[in-house]
Amino acid sequence: MGKKKWLMNVVVIACILVFVASGLYLLRYYMNARQAKSELEELVELKNESEASEDDGEDIVTPSGGKVMKKYKKLYKKNPDLIGWVEVKGTPIDYPVMQTKNDPEYYLHRNFKKEEDINGLPFLDAKCDVQDANSNLMLYGHHMKSGMMFAHLMDYQTEDFYKKHKTFYFDTLFEKREYEVVAAFYSQIYKDNNQDVFKYYNYPGHLSEKQFEKYVKNIRKLSQYDTKIIPQYGEQLLTMVTCAYQTEEGRFVVVARRKK
Repeated sequence: MGKKKWLMNVVVIACILVFVASGLYLLRYYMNARQAKSELEELVELKNESEASEDDGEDIVTPSGGKVMKKYKKLYKKNPDLIGWVEVKGTPIDYPVMQTKNDPEYYLHRNFKKEEDINGLPFLDAKCDVQDANSNLMLYGHHMKSGMMFAHLMDYQTEDFYKKHKTFYFDTLFEKREYEVVAAFYSQIYKDNNQDVFKYYNYPGHLSEKQFEKYVKNIRKLSQYDTKIIPQYGEQLLTMVTCAYQTEEGRFVVVARRKK
């Protein structure tokens, strides 16, 4: 009986240690989320203040030759990896979008200050050019349990939400842009070479007319509902991607076209 009691005590202590460790992890996770949210709110405030400012200041021209809009000047000075800003009205999605062509996933786990941060920041695929009219701009963002980043992209899984949020905004540094949702669907990153499934992730950046038509056909087929919007070649697409947990390496994807 003594040995049995000793084993039970060991099990109880082990359970307590696991519980405490889990609690500390969750505490750290949500404290990190709180700090990240506060820092992002400061960026939003800086953007809004800059836009409302009467002083336009000196022009800022990026290496690509584009002239930075007034509201993004201060942000761009802080971090020239900034490529734009994405916002879905009525949701927490209101974030800077980054792009680092030489290190495509640099902002997967880094914040605007380039510090380590599990939340990361939304970033644009390195193959994409925001100025290319025939480009499929592919944005990636984490699905955080705290609700940050692209967690609320999942709201588009229901048609009711879509009907209330048919459009959203993705500004480049140079101009304001509005996009209308074409399709929203579940997918995954496939580990095999199965040719019978559509791999949306193979279509970032500049698309030929044939590639464009294949992409549009398949995303509409996969969509949770029919938006009745059929993009035509020459219309820029925007694809937002986040993790989903319906299967291994699951993803949830929302595709939109730029409004004229």
